[in-house]
Amino acid sequence: MEYRKLGRTGLKVAPICLGGNVFGWTADEQASFAVLDAYVEAGGNFIDTADVYSRWAPGHTGGESELVLGKWFAARGNRDKVVLVTKVGSPMGDAPGQRGLSRGWIMHAVEQSLRRLQTDYIDVYLSHYDDPDTRPDETMRAYDDLIRAGKVRYVGASNYSPSRLVGALWASDRNGYARYELLQPLYNLARREAYERELQAVCREHELGVITYSSLASGFFSGKYRSDAPLPESARAGGVQNNYMNARGFAALDALREVAAGHNATTGQVALAWILSRPEITAPIASATTADQARELAGAAALRLTSDEVAHLDQVTDWR
Repeated sequence: MEYRKLGRTGLKVAPICLGGNVFGWTADEQASFAVLDAYVEAGGNFIDTADVYSRWAPGHTGGESELVLGKWFAARGNRDKVVLVTKVGSPMGDAPGQRGLSRGWIMHAVEQSLRRLQTDYIDVYLSHYDDPDTRPDETMRAYDDLIRAGKVRYVGASNYSPSRLVGALWASDRNGYARYELLQPLYNLARREAYERELQAVCREHELGVITYSSLASGFFSGKYRSDAPLPESARAGGVQNNYMNARGFAALDALREVAAGHNATTGQVALAWILSRPEITAPIASATTADQARELAGAAALRLTSDEVAHLDQVTDWR
């Protein structure tokens, strides 16, 4: 793979980021190791997870994905070859203090993530969600201290509104703290407006790296969901039905099939290649539960869409 520079950081990352939300959830430890090995063998070096993955699953408490990754790092001895992203801020318990972006919670949560991941540093530490109850100055001071201590290399944000993102950047600049260098927004061919309306301009102006989540529309763009067939038996099927099984979603899927046929590629690969065609986006995030799926994702990095194909996909799903 041809690595890309991540925003203003010194990190060079693969153009496909492997999502870790499935590790320890829909992919057990053995399957997760197979996925991770296949991704790295294909040239990948960029993995995204979060402390909360997969607290939503029955019997889980959060940290399951980080635990699997920590065991894999220990078994393979390759921590220094991987750019690792994890997150803080989502609820990790029922108490009010077990979530958010206060200094106290960040300092506690980072130690727990480091322990689970079996590492002494995190490459990029993200605010999973904005915390309206905590001043940005407090959050950014905590991150600045973690960077100075060598526990975190860079910080970023996910699920931020344009105004809150700009406010956090301004707080860092005003106080001389480390600033957000990465944004992780929801973005795919069928859900473009929230990012393109305002966030895109902020990322360009401030030279933020961008890694998109739900890049394959929670698996909808794999092509296994059809309007004339029963829902697949999947933990994500209900959400896919609510968010993507509509006229806009199926129009996007039809356009992906059309373009894929001309490249001997899969619809998922074309969906990722379309995101990679956006100049300010560093990498889409996509997850896999089998080694074959991981290799398919990695193959999207080599797919080059023509300007006419990109324009066609843009037109089919234009929100304006």
